[in-house]
Amino acid sequence: MRTATGNDSNITAPSARRHPPGLYILFFTEMWERFAFYGMRALLMYYMTKCIFLPETAPVVLGYGPFKHVLELIFRRSFDVQELASQTYGLYTAFVYLTPFFGGIIADRWLGQRKAVIVGGVLMAAAEFMLMSQSLFFPALLLLILGNGMFKPNISTQVGTLYPHGDPRRDRAFSIFYMGINLGAFFSPLICGTIGEKYGWNYGFGAAGVGMMCGLVLYFWGQRYLSPDNVMQKTAAGDTTAHAPLTCCSAR
Repeated sequence: MRTATGNDSNITAPSARRHPPGLYILFFTEMWERFAFYGMRALLMYYMTKCIFLPETAPVVLGYGPFKHVLELIFRRSFDVQELASQTYGLYTAFVYLTPFFGGIIADRWLGQRKAVIVGGVLMAAAEFMLMSQSLFFPALLLLILGNGMFKPNISTQVGTLYPHGDPRRDRAFSIFYMGINLGAFFSPLICGTIGEKYGWNYGFGAAGVGMMCGLVLYFWGQRYLSPDNVMQKTAAGDTTAHAPLTCCSAR
C-alpha cells in the first residue's frame, strides 16, 4: 500500500485541482447576464432625463401619468424631469435587491434553481428588447425586476452544488465566478453606453438584450455539465411530500 509521501502525494493533485466544466458554464452565463444588467443601467438615467420623461415624449409612455401622480401624492410636491428620473431609478434599484429573496423561495419550494434561472433570463431578455420601445418603459422595468429576482440568487447557488461538502475548490470556484460578474459589469457600460450614445438608445438596449440571449443559449447548451438542483434531486429520490415545518423533532 502506497503512503502519501514523496512523489506519491501528488499523484491525484492535478485532477483534484481542476474545476468541473459546469463552473465555466455558470461563469459565462453570469457574465452575459451582468453585461445585460449593467449595460441597461448605464443608459437608464440618461434615457429618462434626455428622452422619455421630457414633456413632449412622456405622454406616450404607458403608465407615466399614474406613476408620477402617485409619487407626487406620497411626497406632496411636484417633480421635475431630473427628480422623477432619480425616484424611478431608486425604486427600480431597491426592488432589484428585494426580489431575489422571493425568487430564492420560489426556486427552493417549487421550480428548482435551473428552471428559475431560465425563467429569470427569459424575462430579462424580453425586458431589454421591450426597452427599445418608449411606450413599454415601465412594463419593461417590472419584468427586469422580476427576472432579476428569479435569476440572481439561483445561479450563484448552482456554483456550490458542483462540489461535495468540504471540497477546498469551492471557495476558489466562487472567486472565479465573481470574476465573471466583474468582467460583464466592466465591459457593458463601455459597449452598451457607446452604442446608445452613438446610434440611439434603442440600439443600446438591444445590445444588452443580445447579451442576455447569449447567456441563455450558453446555459441551455451547458445543462449536462451542471449538477442536479434541489427539485431534480427530490424527484430522483421519489420525494413528493410537501415541505413540513421545522420543529424540534424534525431538526434532530
